[in-house]
Amino acid sequence: MSLLDHQLEPEEPRSSVAVRFTLVGLFLIGCGVATYFLMSPAEERAPTGIATAPPPRTTARGPEPDAEPAPEPTTPETEPDLATEPNPEPEPAVAVEPTVPESRLDPLLRVAADVTGAYVFIDRQFVGTTPFATSDVRLGPHRLNVSAEGYEGFAQNIDVGDDPIVIDVRFLEIRLNASVLVTHKHRFGSCVGTLRADTNGIHYETNDDDAFSLPFSQIERHEIDYLEHTLTVKQLEGRTYNFTDEQDTADALFTFHRSVEQARERLKNQ
Repeated sequence: MSLLDHQLEPEEPRSSVAVRFTLVGLFLIGCGVATYFLMSPAEERAPTGIATAPPPRTTARGPEPDAEPAPEPTTPETEPDLATEPNPEPEPAVAVEPTVPESRLDPLLRVAADVTGAYVFIDRQFVGTTPFATSDVRLGPHRLNVSAEGYEGFAQNIDVGDDPIVIDVRFLEIRLNASVLVTHKHRFGSCVGTLRADTNGIHYETNDDDAFSLPFSQIERHEIDYLEHTLTVKQLEGRTYNFTDEQDTADALFTFHRSVEQARERLKNQ
């Protein structure tokens, strides 16, 4: 090819070059947009458009009624705050005195004696000395014993109830009230009766003619033979009376004899 031919080759139009640059630019923009969407969070890609509701339908209506006046605002009643109210102060407790039965206000049992410091026993249990008073005793029957050294003991059955019991023991006073059922042995036969003794003497009570009453001053002998089961009373310068009983032992005769002798001894010392 000649130089002339080379110079005569037509030049490429400028419009095609511009198209190429345009396509390259669009390609780069598309890549950038795609990269943006791939790297952005899904929340940012959400559409931000707000959907608007269609306008409400309007229908032909009649004249509207007059509007009622709005009620006046009322202040709601507030309930008292129970949590903030102070608790009522409790009333002071009234001391209640223990009630005591009327029968226990005073001692139920009083024991006095003309010997100070005599020993008092209830049902064989020592409870104190005279003068003695107590309300701490069970209601019902009891055995009361009072003793003083050198004097005959005192014994009595008592029944404790609502009414107080007062016992006045007279040790210095000579007391004698003894009795025993006996059989009087005669020279010929026998008779049954009761032998009694008091401060006036010994008395034999029977339906037989052998009944008698002797003061202590007229008694010469008053003896007990326990083994022979015999009690003997001999009148001064008079008859002799021998008594026995139907018991297995002579205990009853022995007790009678002892009571009489104790009283006779005290009467002598008056």
